[in-house]
Amino acid sequence: MKLLTIKNITWNTVKKIANLNFSIIMLLLIALISIIGTIIEQNQNLIYYQINYPIRNIFTIHLNWQIITFLGIDHIYSTWWFSSILILFFFSISICTFSRQLPSLKKARNWKFLQKISNIKNLLNITSFYQKSLCNVIYSLNYQNYYVFHKNNSIYAYKGLLGRIAPIFVHVSIILVLIGSITGLMGGFMAQEMIPCNEIFHINNIIKAGSKSHLPENLIGKIQDFSIEYHQNNSIKQFFSSIELIDNQGNNITKKRIAVNSPLIFQGTTFYQTDWQINSIRLKIGKSKTIQKKLNKVSLGNQNLWVCSFPVNSNEEILIIIKDLKEQILLYNFSGTLLTKINLNEKYQINNTYFSIQEIMTSTGLQIKTDPGIIIVYIGFFTLIVSTSISYLSYSQIWAKSIKNNLELAGSTNRASLSFEEDFTTIQEIYTKYTR
Repeated sequence: MKLLTIKNITWNTVKKIANLNFSIIMLLLIALISIIGTIIEQNQNLIYYQINYPIRNIFTIHLNWQIITFLGIDHIYSTWWFSSILILFFFSISICTFSRQLPSLKKARNWKFLQKISNIKNLLNITSFYQKSLCNVIYSLNYQNYYVFHKNNSIYAYKGLLGRIAPIFVHVSIILVLIGSITGLMGGFMAQEMIPCNEIFHINNIIKAGSKSHLPENLIGKIQDFSIEYHQNNSIKQFFSSIELIDNQGNNITKKRIAVNSPLIFQGTTFYQTDWQINSIRLKIGKSKTIQKKLNKVSLGNQNLWVCSFPVNSNEEILIIIKDLKEQILLYNFSGTLLTKINLNEKYQINNTYFSIQEIMTSTGLQIKTDPGIIIVYIGFFTLIVSTSISYLSYSQIWAKSIKNNLELAGSTNRASLSFEEDFTTIQEIYTKYTR
């Protein structure tokens, strides 16, 4: 008795999970969580949330940094509860597909031949003819591109079977997207690195990682070069990094000049170009002395400047200002007077001493990630687009039954009723024309 009760509870639970309304609620919940994840910045440090979401701030209502970090809203897509919702939605769609969609397709095949036309519910059109000719009915149906089956005194015809099958593939595509998403969450990782030019780097700064993810072994990177392409108005058009991957023995594996939207992909690991910055300058003083000065980034309105001071003597300094990698370098005194504009390697004399800026040292920002489920997601979305488009095709069925000297004709469709009525009328006209 106890076993029977557990079985009933399990069966009722499965039926509720497979319910269409439950699936819709899960889908809306996932959409709502995704909206929250779009509004609340993801994967920022704790100080960021403490500054932007303080505990006492009337403009954020009751949403503060403690609630955000406690619920995991700062990394919402990798929380256990979001993964649980995805898994629950996956089971709901899967059970619905195998318990409802596939059996309904099989049931549709069992409707082919009927003893009475009145057995069909929700028939769109029914008509009778006082002269019977099954051959002419078959011809009329074929003329309208119906697939026709004949058995004894009954005829079954259909058109647009893809429109009947497509909803099943819609479910399958959603399942594929969910499988790919869960695989990516559990097996993928994302790292961000800011790497100076000509420097070797390892993947260290992990932003997020799944429980089953692992870093690529024996993989070392090196930034060979960084450059920026500008528009005519000096705004940035594109920036590039020449990246080389080498193994532990120093052997070159692969290399590519990457740009925004043109990443390097190697064995499932993708290197994206995301950011850049100016770090410092290398100055040559006199004939032999070379020093390196760190630059500080200053934002003035919509423009970024990189600034450092250079002592001329014990009482005087000059300011070195760099706008970008294209324009000339500006030299100011501390009174704010522009002294001159110079290019790289151009000598400038101060107090009988020549100096020149040999190099502007830059860093390139890379985002490195793996997503083992991305191919499954792409296949799922492609299948979803195709199957959703095909599902708009109407699936129409027509039955014909010869009873004594009469012929009964009936039909139904799942959509496009007006188009089906035109088909049905044309079939009647053709049949009447050749049956006299």
